[in-house]
Amino acid sequence: MVAVLQTMHADARSAGTVSTDLVEIDHVSIAFPGSRGRGTVVAVEDVSVSIRRGEKFVILGPSGCGKSTLLTAIGGFIPVSGGEIRVDGAAVRSPSMNRVLVFQDFGQLLPWRTVVSNVEWAVGKRWPKMPAPERRARALHYVELVGLGPQADQYPNTLSGGQKQRCAIARAFAVQPEMLLMDEPFGALDAINRERMQFELNRVWAAESERVTIAFVTHDVNEAVHLGHRVMVMSRGPGRLRALVENPSVGSPPHDGAALKLVEELRELLKDK
Repeated sequence: MVAVLQTMHADARSAGTVSTDLVEIDHVSIAFPGSRGRGTVVAVEDVSVSIRRGEKFVILGPSGCGKSTLLTAIGGFIPVSGGEIRVDGAAVRSPSMNRVLVFQDFGQLLPWRTVVSNVEWAVGKRWPKMPAPERRARALHYVELVGLGPQADQYPNTLSGGQKQRCAIARAFAVQPEMLLMDEPFGALDAINRERMQFELNRVWAAESERVTIAFVTHDVNEAVHLGHRVMVMSRGPGRLRALVENPSVGSPPHDGAALKLVEELRELLKDK
């Protein structure tokens, strides 16, 4: 059985060292008002875990376990009910351009802008004083990086689902966020395009000299093993941390023996209520 890794929360700054953790989730609970004002519904309960700088961190669990809720709170889009989420030591109180969210809805692109113009628009929002030629060059670089060079001047309604997600990923990487939050971004794709996008995400992440920290939500075990340096397994709601698993097989082919073994072990963890 996969070993559960105990997360430690020592304050590295007090020891005069730089912490390798970007995000600290400290005894976080998230609750919402119940229907018709009846009590509260607890989505996440007493979760403590850290996310390292420059890693791809996967949050895995069944539907309704609070994984998307936790990701949204890391982004600063909803408040926590208890505990605290810190990024670079500062409590998260609101959204930031340093934490960019990519989700599975194909409507996240601006339909009146071309592929390169969608990316260029985001770059302009991030750096308003950047000269237009530099902004355009940066946008084109990331469009090419995700393999959309031939579609650079096309509009979103002419793109396939996979191409739209590539454009969204190019836009996210182009603004150079400290952290990329991905909420089942490939969930609406067919199996072939989903595998292709997993490969592309690994490739684009590896191509960057300063690798962005990624928190990726999924309920797909194979996807978790292919993408995550570590996999956080959440129990069914109210969501709690069930296990935190190191993944030495990240990026390995699906038929790799160690990857297959880890897939089976994670499936066993998910069965265990």
